[in-house]
Amino acid sequence: MLSFIRQLVSFIRQLVSLIRHHYRDLASATWLSLQLTAVGFGGALVLGVILATCRISPIAPLRAVGLVYVEIFRNIPLMSLIIVVVYALPGINIRLGFERSVFLSLALVGAAFVCEALRSGINSIHVGQIEAGRSIGLGFFSVLRYVVFPQAFRAMIQPLVTILIGIFLSSSLAGVVGVVDLTQRVNRINNIEALGLIAFIVAAAIYVAIALIMAWVGSQIERRVRILR
Repeated sequence: MLSFIRQLVSFIRQLVSLIRHHYRDLASATWLSLQLTAVGFGGALVLGVILATCRISPIAPLRAVGLVYVEIFRNIPLMSLIIVVVYALPGINIRLGFERSVFLSLALVGAAFVCEALRSGINSIHVGQIEAGRSIGLGFFSVLRYVVFPQAFRAMIQPLVTILIGIFLSSSLAGVVGVVDLTQRVNRINNIEALGLIAFIVAAAIYVAIALIMAWVGSQIERRVRILR
């Protein structure tokens, strides 16, 4: 028992020392991870809406394009995609830099999941509402804009939040190409301080805390949207 207490005290001291000496590094790395998440999710949302439009389009080639995209990018490992974007695109004279390459990779993969979530939301809308929109002279895109998408987004707040959290957690792979996000920063701190698991426990706690905040905000938004219905 005494040995356990000593280990616990030592652990707490190391934890406090880590946070006290490296809180600025941890804060800046966390901010970069949030930036990667925000830009990646924003791109995924825009591209996902376009893909969902293709998936439900009356034009068969567009439906095929949407289906092929979703099946490819929903099943490709994000790490592999990041490496391909970083090291293959320069071969065709496209140089994005490491951070932009991670942004693009997160958006490409996230868009496939946003597309499917949005398509599920669209399928939840009664066909009578779509027919009503057409009966008053709205075209395909007008029906999507004024009738379908507003209701579909309300029905898919939680799925979108889940995708957002997934993109945030997946941003930890940015360190594969040298982007100093939270995980990479903690790894570098650990190489200097030799703290073992303590440094990664701090990173895990930050990831969990932010993910819980995102989930809470999503639940609040969903509740407000439901009240407005």
